[in-house]
Amino acid sequence: MIRVAINGYGNLGRGAEIALSHTTDMECVAVFTRRDPGSLVTQGAPVAHVSDMADYVGKVDVVLNCGGSASDLGTQGPQVARMFDTVDSFDTHAKIPEHFAALDAAAKEAGTLALISAGWDPGLFSMLRVLGESVLPTGSTATFWGPGVSQGHSDAIRRIDGVADAKQYTVPVEETVQAVKEGRDVELTPRTMHKRVCYVVAEEGADQAEIERQIVTMPNYFADYDTTVNFVSAGELARDHAGIPHGGQVIRAGQTSEGTTSSVTFQLDLGSNPEFTGSVLVAAARAVARKSARGETGAITLFDVSLTDLSPHSAEELRKNYL
Repeated sequence: MIRVAINGYGNLGRGAEIALSHTTDMECVAVFTRRDPGSLVTQGAPVAHVSDMADYVGKVDVVLNCGGSASDLGTQGPQVARMFDTVDSFDTHAKIPEHFAALDAAAKEAGTLALISAGWDPGLFSMLRVLGESVLPTGSTATFWGPGVSQGHSDAIRRIDGVADAKQYTVPVEETVQAVKEGRDVELTPRTMHKRVCYVVAEEGADQAEIERQIVTMPNYFADYDTTVNFVSAGELARDHAGIPHGGQVIRAGQTSEGTTSSVTFQLDLGSNPEFTGSVLVAAARAVARKSARGETGAITLFDVSLTDLSPHSAEELRKNYL
């Protein structure tokens, strides 16, 4: 059995524990938390404080770092990689080279293996972007996200004065999606590719017109998109928008000869973003355990992982039943 520990028990950590319960070759042997261990209720895994993590060296094969990219993983990653093989879902695209370099240095020094950015984007979508371009070198790739909840954008709305709660959905523009699939020339900009749909609970007496103005003009979040703001009650938000669904698709369209167009589409429709991301982390942990057993060290990404290493089945079983 591959012994896995979860570092951080928010939505992603809980999703990873659920994913581990569906495996037959892996087990969750510990959950590490910065909170009081006695305050956590897991699905059965024992809980320890992060300050006691070193006590588990030799008892854990892979640690899943389930903190946030903004403030946790940059610090957490190198620290944990000095003790254990690790997997994370670091998703700040612009800082991936920097994060990779930090993990690579820490892991090589410690003789461990660290797989970064193993979610669905970056992660699975990244793999399909490379695959699509490799197969169809003459063409273009477009990535659409949603329909689904953007937790970062929802949080940005909640920070506006007068907002009690909010959920924001990213919705792809279907006309643009279809044009890309057909290989037609189409302008790909934030506004032509995605819409923002917001559901906002305003505090009593708040100026709803001012709240809407601040949302639709917010730089880096909403100003470059067609944004719709819907004001709802707290009860409506809880009833109709309680989940964290998401998804999206990667489309590679290209020409195999003059006038002959082909396209490759990879699509995800996720009932729970954190549960699916946790499932990707768990599969990645299997690959890390196998590659580590072969003596590999340093930082890697999903580009460096084979399907054989991700699968619970042997290479012989894969050739017989899946090839």
